[in-house]
Amino acid sequence: LQIFRGHTDSVFTARFSPDGHAVISCSGDGTIRLWDINTGNEVMKLKNDSNEIWDVNFSPGGKYVVSGLQDNTIRLWDVQSGIEIKRLLGHSKAVLSTQFSSDGKMIVSSSSDKTINLWNVESGERLKQFKGHSNNVTSVKFSPDDKCIISCSLDNTIRIWNIETGREWKILIEHSNHVNDVKYFPDGRAIVSCSSDNTIRLWNVELGKRIQILEVHSQSVRSVDVSQNGNTIASGSDDCKIRIWG
Repeated sequence: LQIFRGHTDSVFTARFSPDGHAVISCSGDGTIRLWDINTGNEVMKLKNDSNEIWDVNFSPGGKYVVSGLQDNTIRLWDVQSGIEIKRLLGHSKAVLSTQFSSDGKMIVSSSSDKTINLWNVESGERLKQFKGHSNNVTSVKFSPDDKCIISCSLDNTIRIWNIETGREWKILIEHSNHVNDVKYFPDGRAIVSCSSDNTIRLWNVELGKRIQILEVHSQSVRSVDVSQNGNTIASGSDDCKIRIWG
């Protein structure tokens, strides 16, 4: 439908705006770019003084963007003005993953420093830090009800954390290589993970047990997502294929 051209280095993340009319992307070229879906034109370019931006996400209403950077910072941007409005400091290494809570009041982030941080958006204060992973935390997500956080790591594990207590609730151990991405299903009862062991795995959250394993990709599976109705999974792999699962 469209090809968005403008980045001059690897594009690490691309995400739809909440209304579906735009795409936001981040890159190793140190920029965040906003694209119009219908025209394919670049609407805005947000320039950082960092070499690499690993992740970018819209707030629930689409008014703000949060980004995780190689320089250990998390930066918030106003989409309409393109101005950086806040900088969250607390990680000691690159920030690999960021996400707003469903009400837009909190942000969760994960880092190469092996930690997960929970932030108050309005004050910029770090509310909690979650420790337990023994290697880079590659991805972190809120549960649909914002009561839990799920994370995955190069330590081959997936961990579920209780936000209120700040404690690890469950640890899922079965992948035989780095876990690269993880996502909740919309009902919050299951999650899907993908790994450098070339597999995708579905898990029952309450039981902490694997439901299903999908083994078709021939190389590392780097990213995974679930459709809004929970009926379809999309995966992307080093084998140069995107697969849709129903």
